[in-house]
Amino acid sequence: MSRVIVALLLTLSFSLAAVAIAPIEKQSEQTALYREILDRLATRHYRGQEINDELSARYLSTYIEMLDPLKSYFLAADINDFSQWQTTLDDLARRGDVTPGFYMFNRLRDRMLGQLQANIELLESDYEFDYSVDEVIVLDGEDRQWMQSAEQQRDYWRKRIKDSMIRLLINDKEPEKARELLIKRFNNQIKQMEQRDSQDVFQLYANALASLYDPHTSYFSPRTTENFQINMSLSLEGIGAELRTEDEYTKVARVIPGGPADLQGILKAEDRIIAVGQEDDELVDVIGWRIDDVVQLIRGAKDSTVRLEVIGGGSDSSDSTKVIAIVRDKVKLEEKSAQSKIIKIDQDGTELKLGVIDIPAFYMDFEAYRKRDPEYKSTTRDVYNLLMELREEQVDGIVLDLRNNGGGSLHEATMLTDLFIDAGPVVQIRNAYQRVSRDQRATMRAAYSGPLVVMINRLSASASEIFAGALQDYDRAIVVGSQSFGKGTVQDVTGLSSGQLKLTVSKFYRVSGDSTQHRGVLPDIEFPSVYDKDEIGESQQDNALPWDNIHSVPFKPSRGVKQYIETLTAEHQQRIARDPDFVYLVDQLALSNSWDADKAVSLNMAKRKARNKDWDTQQFLLENKRRRLKGLELHADVAAWKAANKDEEELVVDTQDTPVDGEGTSDNANGFLDGAEGQEDKAKVDEEENIAESDPMLQEAGHILADHIRLLSKPQNRQLLVQNQKREK
Repeated sequence: MSRVIVALLLTLSFSLAAVAIAPIEKQSEQTALYREILDRLATRHYRGQEINDELSARYLSTYIEMLDPLKSYFLAADINDFSQWQTTLDDLARRGDVTPGFYMFNRLRDRMLGQLQANIELLESDYEFDYSVDEVIVLDGEDRQWMQSAEQQRDYWRKRIKDSMIRLLINDKEPEKARELLIKRFNNQIKQMEQRDSQDVFQLYANALASLYDPHTSYFSPRTTENFQINMSLSLEGIGAELRTEDEYTKVARVIPGGPADLQGILKAEDRIIAVGQEDDELVDVIGWRIDDVVQLIRGAKDSTVRLEVIGGGSDSSDSTKVIAIVRDKVKLEEKSAQSKIIKIDQDGTELKLGVIDIPAFYMDFEAYRKRDPEYKSTTRDVYNLLMELREEQVDGIVLDLRNNGGGSLHEATMLTDLFIDAGPVVQIRNAYQRVSRDQRATMRAAYSGPLVVMINRLSASASEIFAGALQDYDRAIVVGSQSFGKGTVQDVTGLSSGQLKLTVSKFYRVSGDSTQHRGVLPDIEFPSVYDKDEIGESQQDNALPWDNIHSVPFKPSRGVKQYIETLTAEHQQRIARDPDFVYLVDQLALSNSWDADKAVSLNMAKRKARNKDWDTQQFLLENKRRRLKGLELHADVAAWKAANKDEEELVVDTQDTPVDGEGTSDNANGFLDGAEGQEDKAKVDEEENIAESDPMLQEAGHILADHIRLLSKPQNRQLLVQNQKREK
């Protein structure tokens, strides 16, 4: 009986809500602004494309997807109604007519507010979910069709609410508390939607058009332009993270190197933030919130604490959440600086000392540089100083770690390349008019000519790819890791009569002529990727510019690496097959991929609990396999393994009491290499030697470098090594 009552309530509330809401109206000045945006796209964007019926059809589908990515609110009848603009959005754009954008948004607003209110009434009723029924739900909009009827939609939302209830109950929420939380969540979403205004709608509609050119082109309204951090990168001042909105979630796009979140080490890219709390206050559910409102909650005064409840972005069950406490701070330039450490690798009974330089970004203090400050900060200056210090330590080779380096200054990428190659071109840049610039050149003799490995991963992008690609083309370094991101474009921000337009104006090409766009840099020796390249990377972005190539530019390779790659790869494969940590990593990734393959989520409580238990069991077995191979004591059972994991997490949190301002015990750019701190410095070295043991990829990069050094030291190759040493001196 209660099911019937609820169904009636759903129908009633849905229809009433759709009638009561005043539509959001377009503004008269938006006509000229819309034409201005279209003109800039047509005349200045790198990708020239015709404004025609084909673009109109893509524009329509893109905007609909932006409005309702999960196919939760629109019905098939709505989509059929919107098809009236299938071939006319291009013509309307030329006239500056944004009417369709507002029409479709208002339809979504009506549907959404009605459905959310119906959800609240369902939760406030005496309806009891049956968690013993074998039914499933497909949440991903790409795997679902538009719903045909209101009845089908009501059933979908019943299942979706049931799924949310299961997640909360599994995380030890009381049933009534779970209902209250979901009611609060839906009320928040209603509030957020009611706050939308004409500027929001216009920005969304204009961005649907801009995104057809490439994923890095976008329009910023005056409101979003006001705050540079939010406007340009969604960089959350306070914790050091870049966020984006995905479906109803606020998702971590990147953890900024050197920021508070990075130093803590728990918050990861792809984590979804579902609640935010201040100090010890109650957590506020933020599912469905505007990104700028979430930003305001997370930002705060230095040394204050913010608590984030997140769903892990990895393959851990999405039913599991964790609360992360982060002490807010500013991301200081010192903490973003390149830093070094020394690791020791046993090579056939001989211990080699290797320098590792971590380069988190390509940075430069332009203001200090313009003021002619002799101590201005830059990536190249810092790396040069580290190279000189490592030379004093008489390291046998160097690993440059560019993992998670999202890029930065093109000038710094060029100057850094100059430290490792002799004079020559570094990158080619082609603009929208097809003119190619080759002005970015190395001009000095290399500061370091010894054995070199460059580490990259899927999050190495832009300037990182220019640097790694140049050293690979010059045959100067062994590039190891996984395929890089593939962002090979340059953006420019131009002012408009209202707001700003960021658009792609140029494209990068390597000296070999290959573009870094879309394809990125392919490593000489490939490691397993901890990031799914089918989910992350330029190639997965809609309307990304394609890979292509142009003429190569004359350059002189060193001929010091490529001849050894086949031998080094064979030795690498043999070594990782018996390396416990590498085997564990590969097994983890395989488990994650298999776990993520399921598109349908069970709504049977017993099955959900069993699935979570199975996940824990699989994790426990993999960890014990690793420990067995390493000769370590095995965990007795799953409970013991979970307890050990909890202890490790608490240990990570406890270490956050160390200063993060470049003082005290925290490592800085000079750190253990000064030689002035005696035993304290030695303790730091010992600590940093152990870092490689907890990072199997860095450890393996060290082994590859050690193999290369061994090959170079053979009599027939020794001459090259001696020549390089002489050049350095």
